Amino acid sequence: MATQGMVPLHLSGNTTEAQNSQLLLSLNQAVEQAWRKAMDQLDRQSVQMVLDSGVALRDEVADSVVGIIQRHTRSDKFKDEQVPSGRSYPATYRVRPVEAQVTELRKVFGLQGGCMEKLGRRALLDGAEGWFVIPRWQALAPSYQEAVKMAVEALGARRKFANRIVERLGPEYLRQSERSKLAEGILADQQQGQDLLVFAAQMGMLHRGSSARRARVMMAGNEFGLGAFAVACILLTHPERLSSGETLMIDCGGDEYSFRGDHVFDRVPLFDYDISGIEFSVFYDDRARNLWGTPSGFLYKFS
Repeated sequence: MATQGMVPLHLSGNTTEAQNSQLLLSLNQAVEQAWRKAMDQLDRQSVQMVLDSGVALRDEVADSVVGIIQRHTRSDKFKDEQVPSGRSYPATYRVRPVEAQVTELRKVFGLQGGCMEKLGRRALLDGAEGWFVIPRWQALAPSYQEAVKMAVEALGARRKFANRIVERLGPEYLRQSERSKLAEGILADQQQGQDLLVFAAQMGMLHRGSSARRARVMMAGNEFGLGAFAVACILLTHPERLSSGETLMIDCGGDEYSFRGDHVFDRVPLFDYDISGIEFSVFYDDRARNLWGTPSGFLYKFS
């Protein structure tokens, strides 16, 4: 249930009048079909019992219909690219207060711009685990790829770190997905003039065991994948998230990667962890592994 003053903001926009009319017509036809089938099995006494249930019947039918509609909003695309996973976060990992994240990011990147920290005091809706802060990449660099390099280098200066694609982070290799780019623009519009953006997110558990592209099609209407820049910034403020070889590793499904720089973007950046520290590399976007999870953010309307 939506928290008062907050409702999901869907990236694809509101439904159209034509869609609303078509859905209403389809539901009315379904109700008539159900009524005809039910009448074949009822007599005068049983019909009266149903009628006597009144509001309870209407509420039960309405709830059932809503559930069925919600089930059909989930795509079957790439449904075979999902495996069971028992991976979770390290026991020491906790989402830090927004104010602490802001302080750390200002120290790391030398940012002096504003941040709407009070957003982090709002209640979360379904799916999100906490409120996170990242810089607008435009406040750091002239291109997204250069901002990723800055964030990865900052992470490498503070942790044991191996960058397996250090020479392959140009635009021919790395780009944001269109959905994540759109979400980023919406966040910036909602928090105009701020160098640090506050948003709700989950750090991989929601889509663990899924390939990156399966996770993308399973995301809710207000949900978007996080890319390498956002994940690197979150790891700067939450080092415990990737601090154990048994943890759920991270694929950055908000980005797309071309291994040969030939515009075939069929891979995603990855952050994993072993005894040598954090490794930044890439993996196929159609491979499901129980080791990985895709972090994602959520958009809300603020009133």
